[in-house]
Amino acid sequence: MFVKVCGLSTPESVREAVDAGADAVGFVLTTSPREVSPETVRELLPLVPPLVRAVGVFRHETVAEAIAMARAAGLSWVQLHGHRTAADVEAVHDAGMRVIRAVTMGASPEEFGDLGEDVFLVDAAVPGSGEAWDYALVREKGLDGRPWLLAGGLEPGNVTSAVADAGAWGVDVSSGVESSRGVKDLAKVRAFVKAAKA
Repeated sequence: MFVKVCGLSTPESVREAVDAGADAVGFVLTTSPREVSPETVRELLPLVPPLVRAVGVFRHETVAEAIAMARAAGLSWVQLHGHRTAADVEAVHDAGMRVIRAVTMGASPEEFGDLGEDVFLVDAAVPGSGEAWDYALVREKGLDGRPWLLAGGLEPGNVTSAVADAGAWGVDVSSGVESSRGVKDLAKVRAFVKAAKA
């Protein structure tokens, strides 16, 4: 089970996610309560081992802006939310980076198609709400055989059942491991990774 812990902003939270066994850590470089600067990411990157993917998360930025910010932060993975095209994915690849393309459950059937991204991500219809939803609905989207992450409303207590319901390849968590908005609870981070990996 591939596990990404997103919205990290402190040395303690990065260390905890890595030590717990996360496969990827996410740094939010777009407007958000969890937003960090490229400079902050550069300071945190030495704490991320080579085999753990460090990902820059973008929402409203153009692909060119996302690539430039990821470069400034020293990242080689970008996560693009919102309506994106195959050309956007290709642009990231041409820049020598890998891409996680994120859509919500409310996205069009075309957006659920494979646009060449390295990893696909399916979020709740209302991303960032932190509310659980009917994860089994993802099975209707025909994602078998693709590397894809389930996100939205996940926390240590429901990740095992959510993965089973959705048939997910991996999971992405942010608000479900926080003590308050934007503040990671280190015990919850460890518990989440352990539950997901189990």
